[in-house]
Amino acid sequence: MDCFARLPEGCISEILSLTSALDATRSSILSKQFKSAAQGDYVWGRFLPPDYREIISTSVSPLHKCDTKKDLYFSLCDSPILINGAKMSFSLDKRNGKKCFMVGARELAISWKGCWDFTPNAKSRFSEVAKLRSIGWIHIQGKIKSQMLSQNTNYAAYMVFSLERMDGLRSSKTIVRFLKNHQSKNNTSKNENFESRETGKIAKTRGDGWMEIEMGKFYNGCSEEYGEVVEAWLTEIHNPEGKSGLVVEGIEFRPV
Repeated sequence: MDCFARLPEGCISEILSLTSALDATRSSILSKQFKSAAQGDYVWGRFLPPDYREIISTSVSPLHKCDTKKDLYFSLCDSPILINGAKMSFSLDKRNGKKCFMVGARELAISWKGCWDFTPNAKSRFSEVAKLRSIGWIHIQGKIKSQMLSQNTNYAAYMVFSLERMDGLRSSKTIVRFLKNHQSKNNTSKNENFESRETGKIAKTRGDGWMEIEMGKFYNGCSEEYGEVVEAWLTEIHNPEGKSGLVVEGIEFRPV
């Protein structure tokens, strides 16, 4: 006798909503009741971020048609949407539904911009990428408000790029840090809290055809009343003479 047949579907849905998307998908094989509950909007609505409606309402790119919240979940995992005037993208981590953001090249602080061109790239989710066209030091910074990220989650920052020639990027130094705002009635000040420093990280190939280099890890706890900003820096530490061909798509903040 199927021991799960005695459980009401609402009870099963509540149980599954406390697990993960992966666990809910796997549970479908246990019984007909579990399969039915695992397809329901109640379960998948709990896997979506609490503010998902607010985020997708700012999308400037069309969403795929989603008849269920399960469809929406996997759509956001597989097809990032453009937000913030198409200068940032949003997606979900398929394993756990945590939020991922990429800050596009146009929103990055890039030193010596006279050495860079902003140009379309067929592989990019953004309308433009930054391309190093002449000799210049590489100093790139991206930032995001910590309250946009999933709380109580370990994150890493990654620079997403490609190389048109092998000397486009050599050894680099990266820093990830929090900037905390301390406000009082009389003034506002900023306190820099360095979280991670790395040198000589090895780049890896991504599934979307780009490469990425990890810039550092950090833990995003509960958002404070006045918020924090996470900054990620990358600086080339070799002489830039004769270097070009680096193409930067953006800096991504995603769970680890």
